[in-house]
Amino acid sequence: MNQPITKTKAQLATKAGIKSTFIGIAVNACLAFVKALAGIFGNSYALIADAIESLADVFSSLIVLLGLILAVKPADRNHPYGHGKIEPLASVLVALSLIAAAILIAVESIQAINTPHQSPASFTLIVLVAVIAIKETLFRYVIKVGNEMESLVVKSDAWHHRSDAITSLAAFIGISIAIIGGPGYEMADDFAALLAAGIISINAFIVLKPALFELIDTAPDPRLLIEIRQIAESVEDVLGTDQGYVRKVGFDYYVDLDILCDPEFSIRKGHEIAHNVVDTIQGKLPQITKVLIHVEPVDDYGWRSRKQKE
Repeated sequence: MNQPITKTKAQLATKAGIKSTFIGIAVNACLAFVKALAGIFGNSYALIADAIESLADVFSSLIVLLGLILAVKPADRNHPYGHGKIEPLASVLVALSLIAAAILIAVESIQAINTPHQSPASFTLIVLVAVIAIKETLFRYVIKVGNEMESLVVKSDAWHHRSDAITSLAAFIGISIAIIGGPGYEMADDFAALLAAGIISINAFIVLKPALFELIDTAPDPRLLIEIRQIAESVEDVLGTDQGYVRKVGFDYYVDLDILCDPEFSIRKGHEIAHNVVDTIQGKLPQITKVLIHVEPVDDYGWRSRKQKE
């Protein structure tokens, strides 16, 4: 028993995700420019590294944007299950861009540590305070959108903003030490950039892990399947459930479930029960957009169903 996919929820979610992504691109482009200027004129490589991170954010947000647009394309002959896998794939690319930015910052930081230079200017601290506030606010906004739409790629974009805020905080600490310590402490700024590279790498793996799991169809939270079984067993004439599987494809959840019914029922009756199960599951769990139901005779199993035991 199959239920056709409805893209209404995905399309609405994508609209919210695209809006948050455009905001992120605009903010990151402005911040990258401001941080690069402040880093160059304020003698702070940590701030220049921060600007590089913001440019990486712009690039990753473009990937997010493309991923969101392509993920909700309807199913076609070559993609009968839709294009939802593009969403976690885009998230993987975002994570890899984070890793690339971290490597670039680390290499440049090590070179700067071995090169004598002036201490950063104090005005760079003001720039960093503003950046931290803006990026943390942006993170909270985008992560909220990502959680609401259950989108890995939007949540990965949010973590880009959080990593940028952390990078700016590390730069603030390093520059503060360099200014307060005076001569001999100039390298604190460069060590802060190196620390930021490590933090960015950690955030990249936080983003990468769930995206890879989704690409290989790792089962979601087992509580979801338990809830699906309970809903199915609440339907009239369903005597129990047997095998059940759930997987996430982009914004959608696909369910395969065996239901147990009276073996004396006709094929038509089993078909009607399966329809009722699909409608009930999707009515109570709108995030589930495709349900495949297989009807089994209950007497083929050497045990009584939960309802029969009651």
